[in-house]
Amino acid sequence: MKVRLAEMEDAEAIRSIYNPEVAGSTVTFDLVERTLEDQQAWLAARSGAHTTLVAVDESGSVTGFAALSPYRDRPAYRTTVEDSIYVSRDHQGQGVGRLLLGELVEAAAASGFHAMMARIVGDHAASIALHQGQGFSIVGTEREVGRKFNRWLDVVVMQRLL
Repeated sequence: MKVRLAEMEDAEAIRSIYNPEVAGSTVTFDLVERTLEDQQAWLAARSGAHTTLVAVDESGSVTGFAALSPYRDRPAYRTTVEDSIYVSRDHQGQGVGRLLLGELVEAAAASGFHAMMARIVGDHAASIALHQGQGFSIVGTEREVGRKFNRWLDVVVMQRLL
């Protein structure tokens, strides 16, 4: 498994990993699947310091992706980023997420960010454990801030100082 910077040509592969989570899980609070154009715009907005990485297998197929996004839009937050990590369903549990998050932490530190935040749906134990394994700590829980599939959803907020 190798990690590299995402390229615009990866948009369809990223979309094919992300959209099943939109349609069938609560790991994202998006309610509408992305079109290819949506995914390309999302990818274009994440360049430079707010980077997107992809994990690729030996055949070059994208098995997961991770991205840094601005945490909030006010200027005082500019040294804090939020991470997103998604692994294709057929590659989960194989260390892809750990590899991506480790590389993303390094990229954030190299870009001069001070803090990384993760906002994880409350019942996603695997993602919480993944982040804890990379030095993130739980700093709070936002109760019932999301609603999907007729359920109220909590968000666990995690943080790592770089």
